[in-house]
Parts: sequence; structure tokens; C-alpha cells
Amino acid sequence: MKTFALPDLGEGLQEAEVISWHVSVGDRVVADQPLLSVETDKAVVDVPAPWSGTVLKLHAHRGTMVATGAPLADIDTEGDQDDAGAIVGELPTPAAREEDSERRPSAPRSARIKAVPAARQLARALGVELTSIVGTGPGGTITREDVELAQATAGKWEPLRGVRRAMALNMTQAHAEVATTSVTDEALLQNWPPNERVTMRLVRAMIAACKQVPALNAWYDSRRVARLVHSKIDIGMAMNTEEGLFVPVLRDIGGRQRDEIQRDFEQLKMGVINRSVAPQELRNATITLSNFGMVGGRHAVLVIMPPQVAILGAGRITQEPRIVDGRIRPCPILPLSLTFDHRAVTGVEATRFLMAAIADLEN
Repeated sequence: MKTFALPDLGEGLQEAEVISWHVSVGDRVVADQPLLSVETDKAVVDVPAPWSGTVLKLHAHRGTMVATGAPLADIDTEGDQDDAGAIVGELPTPAAREEDSERRPSAPRSARIKAVPAARQLARALGVELTSIVGTGPGGTITREDVELAQATAGKWEPLRGVRRAMALNMTQAHAEVATTSVTDEALLQNWPPNERVTMRLVRAMIAACKQVPALNAWYDSRRVARLVHSKIDIGMAMNTEEGLFVPVLRDIGGRQRDEIQRDFEQLKMGVINRSVAPQELRNATITLSNFGMVGGRHAVLVIMPPQVAILGAGRITQEPRIVDGRIRPCPILPLSLTFDHRAVTGVEATRFLMAAIADLEN
């Protein structure tokens, strides 16, 4: 018998959520046969069986968060097999996992929770779990007031899974690292032809702005205090779904034709909708576009995902009076918000970038 553990699915991911099993206990499997599907870093990935044999035990149920290296299934293998090829990345041997578990400290028991006696007594009376309460007393001690507050706000906490969990962790990282600053303006669209595709015009404007002010098409490394200005333009396209936010990437679009970019965009959008987008298509954007105006809103202070240094947001297009050629006329107005990392980008660079995008939109 061999125990198959969750492999490293790429870029040092620490955990994944079990979405579905494709086998049951007692089933015979062959090497490389899809064993289960997991969700990690906004993508659903099929994990193949590393060996041929009979499934003896499944260690994780659907919806369970499993750490990289944790056991997934026990398989009764057939003979001596070379199993290295079926595993993504290198995994510790069972003996190594046992040694790691011996070094790992045991989980704290409820008796070790710091709480004043009155808080413990009240928690027992109200049926409140002390493990679910964050203490506000000295050294994190749980007080009676903490228990009362927990009871008053009692409800079923819903653990964030999959896309929403990744979004929460990414936003926490962004908030901790980036020196966020924004500049806003608007574009007058009276020169647009009928039925113009807004997203493609925004992409074209970003290409023009990146070429004029390449400092915003860059990454910043806070450890090195250094930036990397990219020669290629890879635009992350923020897309909202019921599961959360996806940002697939349009690759190397600086010199490509509009119809080709439109085709790639539609393919990425369908991949997000049916959850078939490949994990590598969600990584390594050099700059991001958020067309939130499709839902509503005018301006926004957007979130920059490190190591990127800029994100352009487009608000809702409205008809408003403006002075054009010396006369007041109704004009379609597109509000724009450019959020940038002030550690790597100056205010002048950001403003020039925004003006270059507006000039292209108004052409």
C-alpha cells in the first residue's frame, strides 16, 4: 500500500480545496488517470493517480482544504512501479512526513485557551465555543464581554473557499505592501462610431499609454527596492463572477491586431465562465484593466496586485453636457481612475499615462 499526498501544483501553493473525487473506495485505477479535482489559485485542476492499483481509502472529503503534502488517498499498488513521473513537483516520502509530524507541535486543546472564569462559565451556559472567540483582554484573554459579543453576533460563519479565499489573501497582501495613490479624469467619446466595443477601446488606449509611459507597465520588488519595466504588454482583465474575481491575462498585445485581441479576450472570458481557464493564464500580468462601469460607479480607488504597479479602472458611461467647439452639447462621458504604486511611479508619470489613454480614447 502507498499513500498519495497532495503534490505541489505550482508556484509554491500551500493548499487546495477538494472539489470532487473521480474514484471511490474499491475502484481500480491506472497511473495518470484523473483521481480528483481540486481548486487552487482560482483554477480547477485535475490531479492524476501516481500509481496503478486499488483505492483503499480517501482521506479528504469534498469541500475539505488540504495542505500540500497532506494525504489524499491510500492505494494498493501492483508490483514495483516508477511513480515519480505522475507527481507534479517533489513530495516528501512517507517517512519524511512522519518525521515532520513528530516535529510539528500538537494543536492546542480547549483547556489552553486563555479565558477568565466568568467567561468560561457564561460560554458554557450560552453554548458558545471559546475556540471561535478572539479575546480582547490582556495577552488575548477572553473576557465575559467577548462572550456576550459573540452571542449577540452569533451566526454560521462561512469559510471562504476557492476563488473568494484566494481573493481575500491577495487583497490582504496588496493592502500590506502597496503605497496606493489614485488620479482620475474623464474622456469625451463624441467621436466614437456607433456600437463601439468599449473593452477593446480601453485595451487599445492602455497599449498606447504603456508605449508612451512604460514606467507603469512594470513590476516592483520591495525586497530589492528595484523595478522591472517590461518590453511586452500583458494586460490582466478583471472579470467578476459569482465565485469571485478572476484576472486572466491578454499576452504580448503591443503589436497585435484588434480582431486577434478580441478573439483571445472572448476565449479567456469563456474559460472563466465555464471554469476551464488554465492556471498559467491567470498569472504574471504586467498591468491590469478593470471595466467596473459595466455594473455602475464613476471613480474608484482600485487594488494593485504586487508586483504590478498600476491598474486602470473605467466607470459607467453617461450622457452629460460639455462645451464642444464653443457650444454646450450632450456628450458621452467615460470616467477613468488610475491607481498606482507611489513607491515605483511618480505622480507625473501616472498623470501622463492617464492623459495618453484619454487621448487615444477621444481620437
